[in-house]
Amino acid sequence: MDFYLKKIDLYIFKKFIFSFFIALLLIIGIVIIFDISEKIDDFVANEAPLKAIIFNYYVNFIPFFINMYSPMFVFITVIFFTSKMAANSEIIAILSGGISYHRMMLPYMVATVMIALLSLGLNLYVIPEANATRLRFEARYVKNKATSVRDVHYQIDPGTFVYVESFSTWNNTAYKFTLESIEENKLVSKLTAETAAWDSLKQGWHLKKCFVRDFNEGLGDKVFTAAEMDTVINLTVSDFYRNKQTVQTLSQDQLDDLIKTQEMRGDANVMYAKIEKQTRFAMPFSAIILTIIGVSLSSRKRRGGIGWNIGLGIGLGFSYILFLKFSQMFVFTGTMTPMVALWLPNVLFTIVAAFIYRKASK
Repeated sequence: MDFYLKKIDLYIFKKFIFSFFIALLLIIGIVIIFDISEKIDDFVANEAPLKAIIFNYYVNFIPFFINMYSPMFVFITVIFFTSKMAANSEIIAILSGGISYHRMMLPYMVATVMIALLSLGLNLYVIPEANATRLRFEARYVKNKATSVRDVHYQIDPGTFVYVESFSTWNNTAYKFTLESIEENKLVSKLTAETAAWDSLKQGWHLKKCFVRDFNEGLGDKVFTAAEMDTVINLTVSDFYRNKQTVQTLSQDQLDDLIKTQEMRGDANVMYAKIEKQTRFAMPFSAIILTIIGVSLSSRKRRGGIGWNIGLGIGLGFSYILFLKFSQMFVFTGTMTPMVALWLPNVLFTIVAAFIYRKASK
């Protein structure tokens, strides 16, 4: 009996893993074809080298895409091959052989935990660097357009504040630049400049048409002007490029450091970093939940074949991803913290999974 159980475990495990990777290969092939058709004009117009397209873009695009939708791929895979097993009366034979429903779940759980750990490892160690290479390629060959950032307010150090009316990524220049120093709730100095251009060699800012005013009690303020001056502050050009894509390129330590810095500065973009941090852990865990739901829904033989199970599986998979994206809105509106919002879909789907599994096991 022990040998028989091991053969059943291996049989289910192999079906799970094999079906999962076959589904990935098919879907990735389709996605790449559509992506090439969408971007081919940009590749040609910007003279992107074939080597860069393959190794800098698609080799790094594939892990990003796989990891983003791996819970849905796992779910559809489980629905598909378990429904086929049920239609062929294999599950009935397994249960009739003295194996409990809970014991039958063991190879499913081993396989899905392995996939979840692989996904977590990719999120923490592989995909950030891959995203950095992919986004550099897109910035050069696909999305090579200048943009402008407006109304930036930062606290770059305790008591030191920066305001920029607009920043142009075309020439890395800030317009209407203001630097203020505050001590004990009093303004002690204020520097304004018409423009502040980033100097990559000095790793600082080159200011033009400057006006500086030091506020003194009782002795009169000190005021002076300068046509040009340089300054080095705790603000770099990369701070103006932070968005929901750039946080995907940071390692876990870099992400934690960015969150601390942006919280100190009062930067509203900190939400992107917090969402990214929670997503890296919440998404892999969801594969386990969706596997339980998938087995519970498809382990019974249904009239009409496996079409109903597959359709239901796809619908639930997309509803989970939609719910996950929708929950991010609660973060930006301040209704929920990133941790609560990003883990809420997992909590609710865990309750659904427990209910469906309990019903199926009977």
